[in-house]
Amino acid sequence: MSEKQIKKQRRRKKIRSRIHGTQDRPRLCVFRSINHIYAQLIDDDKAKVLLSISDKDVKAGKNKAKAEAAKEVGKLIAKKAIEKKIDKIVFDRSGLVFHGRIKALAEGAREGGLKF
Repeated sequence: MSEKQIKKQRRRKKIRSRIHGTQDRPRLCVFRSINHIYAQLIDDDKAKVLLSISDKDVKAGKNKAKAEAAKEVGKLIAKKAIEKKIDKIVFDRSGLVFHGRIKALAEGAREGGLKF
């Protein structure tokens, strides 16, 4: 592993030690790859994924920018979470810097009605 990957794993582990999702307030975990973005609502008490969405699920099309697709993912996960009567979450950015697609997803989730 490269030094960059080791540092990212260290940041992720440090963040996960402080952030904990429950049934009432699940953890919104974000994973970003080069081409796609994924979001999951996780109940850490039961170690269960309550909801998962990716930009592949959104009808974004190839004409939308990655940030716009991320915002749509945030709105969609907020909509589905509110259908399951979840309105408060804990945001887990997985050691990634809070800008670009991560920020767009968070803004979309806030616009959709999630509080964090």
